[in-house]
Amino acid sequence: MTDMPQKSAIDVCICTFRRASLSVTLESIREQTGWLGPVRIIVADNDDTPSALPLVEAARQTGLIIHYVHAPARNISIARNACLAATEAPLVAFIDDDEVAHTTWLDELVAALNADPRLVAVFGPVRALYPEHAPAWARKADLHSTEPVITPAGVDTGYTSNAMVRANALAGQRFDEALGRSGGEDTDLFTRLHKQGARYGVAPKAIVFEAVASDRLNTRWLATRAFRSGQTHARRFLAGINTRTRAFAVAAAKCLYCMALTLLYAGSPSQWRRAWVRASLHAGAAARLCGFREGRLYG
Repeated sequence: MTDMPQKSAIDVCICTFRRASLSVTLESIREQTGWLGPVRIIVADNDDTPSALPLVEAARQTGLIIHYVHAPARNISIARNACLAATEAPLVAFIDDDEVAHTTWLDELVAALNADPRLVAVFGPVRALYPEHAPAWARKADLHSTEPVITPAGVDTGYTSNAMVRANALAGQRFDEALGRSGGEDTDLFTRLHKQGARYGVAPKAIVFEAVASDRLNTRWLATRAFRSGQTHARRFLAGINTRTRAFAVAAAKCLYCMALTLLYAGSPSQWRRAWVRASLHAGAAARLCGFREGRLYG
């Protein structure tokens, strides 16, 4: 990608916080093929000081068009909102600063979004890359990978780790800063958009890869992440007491069922962990419905 005087057709948003891996993420965007339209990258640095600026300047030397914004406060929602405020293109893509995009990532996102003009956004898979020393159960269970959730009614929410959204749908929208340290701010925004009538789709071939850090290769980290995801999911049921009560009963029942499965699958290291992580998800939902607040993940 070289300097392009015309307005970008896609703005790629990346929030970053003290990660050297940002350089690899940027390089993967430079190596995109298929999509030949103009692309601009927006990097929102959430650190107290502009620590990512040297990495951005180095990436600019390779021909990338990058708009850098310093968005301090160690609150991921502030960084995400800084990205939204800087967008100008009709299409907005999101990727994390520890991910690497497949060379056809943007091309596949655009194709999936244009396949149905009614779609407001599409979400692609995040494939985990495990280190050589990763335990066998981690590879087999593959709980670090992420896929769009498709319900009988379709896709009703999503995430910013691999997404493309029509910019007009984001007009006036902002990520909730109250969730900027607990996480789940992206799921919250896409849930709100869906309630307003937004339709979502999936882009199964628009793949990004994420290397799994060694300190995440354990059941405790997976269960903690699932618990927080369950809390975020439960937010949609907090408005009405009747809905809230039913949702709690369902979440509690599912939690108990999954806990029972951990005993049933005790002989399988991958299966019992799958069941335990799922139980943690439902436990998080039940806890939030009982009034427990989300825990802090950032800052």
